[in-house]
Amino acid sequence: MSDGMVYIYAGDGRGKSPAAIGRAVQAAVAGKNVVIIQFLKGRGLEDSDFLRRMEPEIKLFRFEKSGENFEQLPEDKKQEEISNIRNGMNFAKKVLATGECDLLILDEVLGLIEKEIITVEDLRNMLACREDTSVILTGVKINDEICVLADEVSKIETLKVK
Repeated sequence: MSDGMVYIYAGDGRGKSPAAIGRAVQAAVAGKNVVIIQFLKGRGLEDSDFLRRMEPEIKLFRFEKSGENFEQLPEDKKQEEISNIRNGMNFAKKVLATGECDLLILDEVLGLIEKEIITVEDLRNMLACREDTSVILTGVKINDEICVLADEVSKIETLKVK
């Protein structure tokens, strides 16, 4: 039985990733180690000097090689990126199995399910390795099968854009 909690930040609103990163900073301030793995973000935070200065408490990983949006890639490049993404998921499973961090953030992992790169069962099997590590999952779409995996689910929606 694991003591680590699973949190989901989902919805079509803006702020899911920033909320997760805020939790990462809170954990780091409390002396905990955090691993962030970003998916489907193009370049994402890869070049962030700010996050790099937060190492070793917060470590950021991105396994995709292309800086372009996944949807805009030609089919052969998509297949290459899918292989890279699966390597990222294997790395996440290793991080959980070894207890390498106190908090693992899988940014946009729910999009991998939506794009059929991974299944809910893949995610469930990975989370089963977590023991004391808490995990934050972010993404737009969520369903009951995914909700069951979490201890806490937050729906993020944008009410107004100026």
